[in-house]
Amino acid sequence: MKQPKPPQATTPDKHPEEYLHDLNPTALAGQNIGKDVPHPEKEEGHSAYDIKEAHDALPDLTADELRELRVLPPGTPLLENATYMDIRHRERGEILGRAGMFADDVHWYVLKREVDYELWNKLLGIHHVKRTGTGG
Repeated sequence: MKQPKPPQATTPDKHPEEYLHDLNPTALAGQNIGKDVPHPEKEEGHSAYDIKEAHDALPDLTADELRELRVLPPGTPLLENATYMDIRHRERGEILGRAGMFADDVHWYVLKREVDYELWNKLLGIHHVKRTGTGG
């Protein structure tokens, strides 16, 4: 009679410690859990106002509105399931962050929760009075 095999792993870790990085090099990439990490998009000097090309690319925005838009510096990971907009390519609309997505020099990602809703609607091209908060 054949004996049942014992379970392979006796600990919560399924793989020996020395192989963990090789088997899963980006184990928590895109996860919104764990210790609090720095948020480069909130630092001074990373606004759309500081990008020369943004003034020409976003002519409908005032200088104050450009200062409110915090652009992710290149190399910053996008948060899983967070809503972003590439203000360099606004016609693409909202973007949902996924694991493994990073900001780069080509895109000017702005995190929705860091932008006033009236400005966000303006970025989307929404001009309806009920959505923009402006008087009609």
